[in-house]
Amino acid sequence: MPVVLYSPASPYSAKVRMAAAWCGIAIDAKVVDTNAEPAQLIDANPLGKIPVLITDDGETVYDSRAITQYLNRLSGNALFPRNAQKRLEAERLEALADGICDCLLAHVYERRSRPEDMVHQPWLDKQWAKAERGLDALNANPPKMTKKATGGQIAMRAMLGYLALRFDGKWERGRSKLTRWAKRFDERFPELAALTPR
Repeated sequence: MPVVLYSPASPYSAKVRMAAAWCGIAIDAKVVDTNAEPAQLIDANPLGKIPVLITDDGETVYDSRAITQYLNRLSGNALFPRNAQKRLEAERLEALADGICDCLLAHVYERRSRPEDMVHQPWLDKQWAKAERGLDALNANPPKMTKKATGGQIAMRAMLGYLALRFDGKWERGRSKLTRWAKRFDERFPELAALTPR
């Protein structure tokens, strides 16, 4: 069985675990502490980043987007439609959701890794502004809820789960379409909702 090294709070890890569940691909999910840089993680990904998928053959796949593409191929396009335009829409949505997560994580790590008097507020403001622009774009035009989840929708739900975990009460105002979208997603795909960041 393939192994995924992950962190429960990571939106990228959540995305990969949700994608595997949607594809019907059983995985052995193992929590790792990236700060400790365990040998299993470093051997699988020299960058020491999660998530990492280790195949049955011992091959490693890292970066969450590379993993979702790998899972998509294994599942016969369960995550990304064959239609070129619809596939582009799903891939673009995944890129936007991941990009927002990049900004949110930069925000979290700036506060976590520096003493309070060394936190660079202009950097935080810049990252937050990028995240807000992305959220506003999604709120203005949320993706249609379809019968089948796409890799983009899964990435978006993982991102919204991370916001709820780390920025609860700080992003929702004026973005009711996004909170409603997350609720509808969870109602339609409860098995995926259970894998959002914790």
